[in-house]
Amino acid sequence: MTQNSLTFDAADERATDRFGAALARSLPKGTVVALRGTLGAGKTRLVRAVARSCGVPPENVTSPTFTLLHEYEGDRTLYHLDAYRVTNELEFLDLGPEELFASADIVFIEWADRVRGCLPEDYLDLEIEVTGSTTRRFHVAAVGSLLSDLVARLADNLPGH
Repeated sequence: MTQNSLTFDAADERATDRFGAALARSLPKGTVVALRGTLGAGKTRLVRAVARSCGVPPENVTSPTFTLLHEYEGDRTLYHLDAYRVTNELEFLDLGPEELFASADIVFIEWADRVRGCLPEDYLDLEIEVTGSTTRRFHVAAVGSLLSDLVARLADNLPGH
């Protein structure tokens, strides 16, 4: 682990939930989280775990693949975007992500690698690697200078890490 990156192995879905709760405690207001991973890796599952920790009923959190954008209100405001079906960065910009970046507590972007040029200077890059039927490896890296202490804060919030 370097100062600005961390890898966490989740042995099961409960460990993913604990990781999501630690992430929710660690993210400062205005954080953009760029989610990457294959289909079925658990991107929406992770957003659901974070949202639950922010007071959003987990059943309210669904994949935004077809609607492109969901807003969740709880103790914090979360926006959940999906770039899988957008054809280019201009189409993604039509969703108004800059306004969301400026106003939301947390913004999650699934398939963020498809719209990398639209991301703000500072964001959390989070790749989910499938390692088994219910196991996942989370690769987390802070991009930019504003989030330099985020990875250390996340490590402190992860039990046994």
